[in-house]
Amino acid sequence: MTSNIKLYKTVLLLLLGTVAYAQTPVMSLDSVLNRISHDNSMLQEFEYRARAQNAMAKGARSQMAPMVGAGVFMYPYPGQMKMEEDDAMYMTAIEQDITNPAKLKAREKYQLSKAAIEEAGRGMTFNQLRAQAKTAYFQWVVLEKKKSVLLENQRIMQFMLKLSKVRYPYNQSSLGSIYKAEGRLGEVENMLTMTNSEMEMKNIQLNMLMNLPPENRFQVDTTVQATVLAVLPDTSSISAARSDIRQIDRTIESMQLNLRLENLQRKPDFGIRFENMMPRDRMMPQSFTLMGMVSIPIAPWSSKMYKANATAMNLEIQGMRKGRENLLNEARNMVASMALELQAKRTQVQNYEKRIIPALRRNYETTLLGYEQNTGQLPQVIDAWEALNMAQMEYLNNLEQLYLIGVNYEKELEK
Repeated sequence: MTSNIKLYKTVLLLLLGTVAYAQTPVMSLDSVLNRISHDNSMLQEFEYRARAQNAMAKGARSQMAPMVGAGVFMYPYPGQMKMEEDDAMYMTAIEQDITNPAKLKAREKYQLSKAAIEEAGRGMTFNQLRAQAKTAYFQWVVLEKKKSVLLENQRIMQFMLKLSKVRYPYNQSSLGSIYKAEGRLGEVENMLTMTNSEMEMKNIQLNMLMNLPPENRFQVDTTVQATVLAVLPDTSSISAARSDIRQIDRTIESMQLNLRLENLQRKPDFGIRFENMMPRDRMMPQSFTLMGMVSIPIAPWSSKMYKANATAMNLEIQGMRKGRENLLNEARNMVASMALELQAKRTQVQNYEKRIIPALRRNYETTLLGYEQNTGQLPQVIDAWEALNMAQMEYLNNLEQLYLIGVNYEKELEK
């Protein structure tokens, strides 16, 4: 009766655990990346910056504010003797500087180009965040696989420990073997505790990237596959795909527009001034002054500044182009190197899956069968289990490296 009650309690706990696990949603890698793209605060900062630059561009064609003034003209100082003919006047004036329309148009284009730089910066930042998210996600996947292996190891060690304790009174097992099994069981439980803690940390890291509260809990899709190596891209494909290259291109375009704006400084600006004069002597007629003005920027003492600025900007553009060429060359060589490393690591993982682990598993099963049939000793079973366990863990470590190499490979290719 007591055993039946214990069995019912065990089944009930398993069912409750299964329900609780089922209530935790599974979030695919694509869902995580989409959430980061829409909700990450750092990416939203770039969006607001781009919108700010676009808003500023709307006012780029505005003219300067008019100047209004009032005063006196030929007004005598206090205490002076008044002349028969009083030429003193009260004066009001209004003045408007008119910037050359070509300059305003060029300024607007230059301002819009700054928004394009911010948008390219968002793409580059998202590529980095995407790589961080993929790294954390794949590491969590490997931790889930390690946890499954550790739970299986825990079950095996509990079974062997229970079996050795049953055989010990019949001199079919040694006390040292029992202690050794207990020690191995404690190591497995410690590794389980550490693995669970690391999975919680990966959960929190992904929550941070998705702008979610740290207590949010979800599961990862453990069926996700590693990167499949495709044909190596050429230079033009890398140049078109990489956001950092695009950001340099947008920066060069912006610098060229700024250079054009600087070259337009040689064009004249205009101005108009109107003055109205009201004589103090009402017998005198009112008068006005109307003047049109134009700047002369080609004067030698004023042209040196924009010519020097244009020369400096040209040199900066040439430097940016050399930097772009160097970055593209590094990316091309990095992709080729990672492709070789990815292929080698994939081969290692496949060897573990198809040859090493199956052979060690058969060895362990053989020694365990011999121990169950009293033809083997527990230390031999533990040694075979340790060899299999080490191979499984090494396989998972190589699998994690395969995932991470694939993440870096995709980061270089901007996927």
